[in-house]
Amino acid sequence: MRRLPAAATVFFLSVTGCAGKELTSDERLDRETSNLAVKDSPKAGELEKITCENTSEDLNKARNVNRPETDRLMDYITLYDSLRKRIQTFDEAMSRNPDLQYREGAVSIVNAREVCIQQTADVRGEFETYIRELVDVPTVQEIKGGNTVTIARLDFNTLRQAIETLAPDDKDSLLNRVSNAEKKVSASVDPAAEPASTTKRRGGK
Repeated sequence: MRRLPAAATVFFLSVTGCAGKELTSDERLDRETSNLAVKDSPKAGELEKITCENTSEDLNKARNVNRPETDRLMDYITLYDSLRKRIQTFDEAMSRNPDLQYREGAVSIVNAREVCIQQTADVRGEFETYIRELVDVPTVQEIKGGNTVTIARLDFNTLRQAIETLAPDDKDSLLNRVSNAEKKVSASVDPAAEPASTTKRRGGK
């Protein structure tokens, strides 16, 4: 009996080894799904626990005009970032395991994701309005030692963080305006730091 070439033998064995084990379409789907990084994404039951309908308290804190500007801005940053991460969790889970959308409870998962998307858009609108208000008027006047000085309305680093988090199209322009405001505050506190061309007489000095 003639011996088959090694390559042919391997091919023959691989074919005969698979004979009788042809996968059904459902089995192929299960195999493909199992190959995805399912273990790295939340299961359907865990996704059902994610909600964006419990943000009222945090949003009201951020809206409270009686609280310090820096604290309010941090609340907006935290809330907006949290909402975005919830949407990301939904999207990553559904991307890695598309079958999640067709399991029992899928309707509630899809609806919860839609609520998060809408809530995020609403918070983003408020967040952006507040940021632009602060950038437009980042300083206030205060009397110190009989002189009027310019001071920061809030912590400028927090304002920068807020702009970076929001990431609007004109982010760089907004950041530049914050830097300019910071320079004005420094010059007001220390007149020697202000360029000679813009130095103004203060309190007869």
